[in-house]
Amino acid sequence: MAADGARVRSAAVTGRTPSLTPPDDAVAPVRHADAPAPGELLGAHYEYCFGCGDGQPHGLHLQARAAAGEGVAITAEFTVLPEHQGAPGLAHGGVLATALDETLGSLNWLLRVIAVTGRLETDFVRPVPVGTVLHLDAEVTAVAGRKIYSTATGRIGGPDGPVAVRADALFIEVKVDHFIDNGRPDEIQAAMQDPDQVRRARAFEVNP
Repeated sequence: MAADGARVRSAAVTGRTPSLTPPDDAVAPVRHADAPAPGELLGAHYEYCFGCGDGQPHGLHLQARAAAGEGVAITAEFTVLPEHQGAPGLAHGGVLATALDETLGSLNWLLRVIAVTGRLETDFVRPVPVGTVLHLDAEVTAVAGRKIYSTATGRIGGPDGPVAVRADALFIEVKVDHFIDNGRPDEIQAAMQDPDQVRRARAFEVNP
């Protein structure tokens, strides 16, 4: 568990770039006993999240499901809309990076930990046209203390489609204090007062 009041500091502040290679003492991830069952839709972790929230009219509305098997893995999809353009008719690279980050962050719900993005390294393999359904697969590869290592791939059109984007990431487990200390009070208070215990917990699931 994270130390009290732990916060993630950016590389610009610490002067160090966190490695995406798990250390020698890293262990295989263990899916939490209360994690969603294989095939189960995870749903939005927060209504106003740009990646998955229904309250964002121009958001990605990304939908993630727990993947089959014993590992910590999910699948996700989102449709590239005209609002997501960068170059004419093509998805903005930042939007694609957001989709990868959202998918990777959703993995933490299968571990039942609160974690934030420490580092995200993205490879853009091919353009993604507007109207494309981007299929994403992500899995946690290792855990070392508070550090969670994961990887994701995005394919055009479906799980067997051509690879368009890839990412490796490092997430850092934190306590809810990270959000309380850094978030805007109105939104934090509203999320914490939600009577639904699961929604209240998931609201703080992932945020850079």
